[in-house]
Amino acid sequence: MILFMNNGNGYMVGVWIVGFLSFAAIWLYALVSWGFLLGLMFGWIPALIGGTILGFLWPLVVLAVIGLIILISK
Repeated sequence: MILFMNNGNGYMVGVWIVGFLSFAAIWLYALVSWGFLLGLMFGWIPALIGGTILGFLWPLVVLAVIGLIILISK
């Protein structure tokens, strides 16, 4: 409940953290997949879209990561 206090400011902290991490991961994936030049020039576009969507859905992302950790650790 602490995350949702203070008019949702805690929710926005999660949005920024997960959004940035997913943006960086998607952009790095684009660099690896498309090569350095194309990935650097155009990879930020899908990274921005994916980072925004995953940032606002961060509770689901965190639950999925926790589920994957539990699944892998067994």
